[in-house]
Amino acid sequence: MAIAAANPTYRLPARRRTELGLIVLAVMLTGGLYMLASLGKAGSLPANIGPFLGIICALLLVAHLGMRKLAPYADPILLPTAALLNGVGYVFIARLDHHLAGLQALWTAIGIGAFLLTLFLVRHARDLERYRYIFALLGIGLLLMPLLPVVGTNINGARLWIRLGGVTFQPGELAKIALAIFFASYMVERGELLAKGTLRIGRFMVLDPKYIAPVLVAWGLSLMIFLFENDLGSSFLFFALFIGMLWVSTGRHAYLGLGAVLFTVGATFALKVIGHAQSRIHSWLNPWTLYDTPGGGYQTIQGWFAMAAGGVFGDGPGRGSPQRIPAAATDFIFAAISEELGLLGGAAILAAYMLMVGTGLRIAVRCERDFEKLLATGLSLILAVQTFVIIGGVTRLIPLTGVTLPFISYGGSSLIANYILLALLLRISNDSATPVAAAATDMTVLS
Repeated sequence: MAIAAANPTYRLPARRRTELGLIVLAVMLTGGLYMLASLGKAGSLPANIGPFLGIICALLLVAHLGMRKLAPYADPILLPTAALLNGVGYVFIARLDHHLAGLQALWTAIGIGAFLLTLFLVRHARDLERYRYIFALLGIGLLLMPLLPVVGTNINGARLWIRLGGVTFQPGELAKIALAIFFASYMVERGELLAKGTLRIGRFMVLDPKYIAPVLVAWGLSLMIFLFENDLGSSFLFFALFIGMLWVSTGRHAYLGLGAVLFTVGATFALKVIGHAQSRIHSWLNPWTLYDTPGGGYQTIQGWFAMAAGGVFGDGPGRGSPQRIPAAATDFIFAAISEELGLLGGAAILAAYMLMVGTGLRIAVRCERDFEKLLATGLSLILAVQTFVIIGGVTRLIPLTGVTLPFISYGGSSLIANYILLALLLRISNDSATPVAAAATDMTVLS
């Protein structure tokens, strides 16, 4: 009995019960925030509170049941945390624009469908390794798709979108996942060669130039994205993903220095020839000087006013004025949240992202196979870098870019891609935990 009580087999299925309890808590917090926002704005409870909570519960229950069937030993923290962030984002989008809120609800349902489909199709994360070059071509193709003359669309100075019929989609959101799979597979194969010198020059062993070529290719591709698509955010995300995974796979700090040098050189060159990027830098350095100019500092300063008005505890849900911030439902939703929930609310959002990234890195550490370890690291880096880039831009720590805040900002392509990313992390978590459960089962039978 003592062996069975201490057995991992007893604890691991309890993960799903833990997950269910956290999902219930996320639904309660989302529903409570939705009611408070309606009371603060209109002074009455929303008429659709029942259907709203019913739809949330149904979607998350389907996701949870899918986890019980498809990934019973996966981590119980990630899905409830993503659900909470998604719910908070929906409440503030509904607060700002009911039409966008309806679309976001539809995209959430599609995202959860993509989440379950990914878990169903990818039964073992290691199976992805054999398709490395297919994912490489897919990722590069998706990155370059907005440059096509017919379907590519320019929005707010950046050519990141494709329009098919009446649907606008950002293919770069899916490209980052495909490229993370390729990078993980490539570095498992070439990691040892990239980690040590293989060419002798006099008394020294240095890295053979042919093995450093991938770094230069990644640099060139990120620079091309910056030049032709006017997208500093995606360019930085892509390059940071590659350099971060390269550093983790080799343990050589020199790659971090080389990456910083290459990105600085590329960004300096691009800033001299791209007017859109120049205006972003100028509005970052001198927002008050360019306050009234198109693409100037007006948006940033309105975000500052909103966060300052919120103070520590916030104005209260539904009692702020986030509609004064341009693109509050997309680029500046963190400022809208900070205005009404205050510094504490903004810190809670950051803590949720830290929890997700930390959980992803913990999954990576526990993996036995190098491919799954690197892939989990890469997927966690995507969440971390994307969150840093957009919140850093809103707070003026770095220049503002057009990336979305994962699970919170309005955007269908971002939401779907992030749910696929979440499914892959949970698949890796399940794969790394299942052998432990199997071994424990054997021990129980023998006892």
